[in-house]
This record gives sequence, C-alpha cells and structure tokens, in this order.
Amino acid sequence: MQEKKLLFICGFMGCGKTTQGKKLAKELGYYFIDLDDYISDQHDKTITDLFQEVGEEEFRKIETKALQECINDNVKAFIATGGGTPCFNDNLKLMKDNGKLIYLKMSPEALYQRLFNAKQDRPLIKDKANEEMLLYIENLLKVREEFYNQADVITSGVTVDIEALKNEVLKHIA
Repeated sequence: MQEKKLLFICGFMGCGKTTQGKKLAKELGYYFIDLDDYISDQHDKTITDLFQEVGEEEFRKIETKALQECINDNVKAFIATGGGTPCFNDNLKLMKDNGKLIYLKMSPEALYQRLFNAKQDRPLIKDKANEEMLLYIENLLKVREEFYNQADVITSGVTVDIEALKNEVLKHIA
C-alpha cells in the first residue's frame, strides 16, 4: 500500500486557501481538492445555502464526514479546508494524523479588506453590517488561531512566495 502524502491548507475565510492551494498543489504535483467545493458538489448546493438550511452544527458534521472521505480516498492530495474545519470535531487531529498542515496567516484588517465585497458568499458574515464585520473577524480569528497555530507550516496569506512555501513544505514531507 502506498504511503499517504496529504497536505492541508487552513486559515480564515478569504485568506487565499483555494488560490494558493491550487498553485502549490501544481508545483508539488499533487491532486487539489477544495473541501467546500467537494461538499457543495455532494449536496448540489452552495455552502451558504447548505449552511443556512441545516445550521452550523449539522454543517460541521457534514464537513467532518467529507474531510474523512477525502483522506480515505486519496494518497497524494492537497486539500484546502473551510475556515472553520480545523476547529471542530477533532478535525485538526485528523488532519495532523494524516498529513501536514499549512496555515495562511492574515491580520483581521487584511481579511476585512478581502471579504468586504464577497460577504454574500460567506455564511458567517453575510448578514453582518460593515461596521460590525471587522469586530466579528477579530473575535472569531482569536478563537480559531488556537487551532490554526498548530499547523506544521505558518506563512503570510498576504504575500505568498509560492517557491519559498514549496521549499518549506518539502522539508516537512520529505
């Protein structure tokens, strides 16, 4: 049986997990999976619609099941998680037990700038008034960083040097 070589990329919504994950997967010769897209395809709904329909608790169960399926079904894959994935249902342990975790770190202000025009696509902030959105991001990021900071590789999500990140990741998977 071939040894699993899985990579996971985590971080707050809007930090660039999908964009940078696709680039890095290509550089490393890995198959790329966006966990949110995987869930969306399975349920034939957007993440926002599914989240609204079933609520956060049920959504997190669906997310954990999808993460487990992606781990079970792949040997060499780069998986971009949802922003909350590492924070629920022992998903962080599941990822660390099955591969290496990369955290794209960004400040609340930088995240706010990225998310401002895309908030309708983000279930946790879509109903927030602009003035309360930054405070919400700051508070949620404080909670989630406890999980994110346990990643094997932590890098800036603002300016990502794919070559440098690739070399850093290679140190952890060699």
